[in-house]
Amino acid sequence: MIAVLDYGVGNLFSVEKALVSLGAAVKVTAEADDLRAADKLVLPGVGAFGDCMHNFEATGLIPVLHEVLDAGKPLLGICVGLQILFEGSEESPDVPGLGLLKGQVRKIEAPGLKVPHMGWNSLQIRPQREKTDLFRGLSEKPYVYFVHSYHAVPEDPAIITSQTEYGGLLTGSVAKGNIQATQFHPEKSGDVGLAILKTFLEG
Repeated sequence: MIAVLDYGVGNLFSVEKALVSLGAAVKVTAEADDLRAADKLVLPGVGAFGDCMHNFEATGLIPVLHEVLDAGKPLLGICVGLQILFEGSEESPDVPGLGLLKGQVRKIEAPGLKVPHMGWNSLQIRPQREKTDLFRGLSEKPYVYFVHSYHAVPEDPAIITSQTEYGGLLTGSVAKGNIQATQFHPEKSGDVGLAILKTFLEG
């Protein structure tokens, strides 16, 4: 069973629908026992960093998330679900993130380009990747769908598994141990996104 963490964010059911279309048994949940019972976890997220963290804290699930991740359960973060894995964000400077990954989330600086970075863009997949590789079998520069005004800047750049070009290189995805996360929306990225989700399910 795949547990999609429900903490009041907007892309829960599009993520659920994409996973179900791949044959996964999915539960959208805010129950601690479901997180403990799940085979894998998906942490979606859209909107402001601070709002997402406040909503997440209100569920009481943060200690449970740490517990199951410490036990080695795989997690996929999506969009702001990637950003809140880090220590903090310029978007909400007084709100700490989960601190599961070291680094900060910074505002996109792209002179002459519109922010938010919205729409399809290609990924530059980096060669030094974790054993569980979300991009296995994809073309060298697959196109995926982004909507974001902030991007993660990890303390350790080695955890960046892909980047995208928008006024400079932005983090497209990260991986460390049993945690993987994408800044783009695989559930909105057509066949490429479904292939990425399928790899997560099977990995």
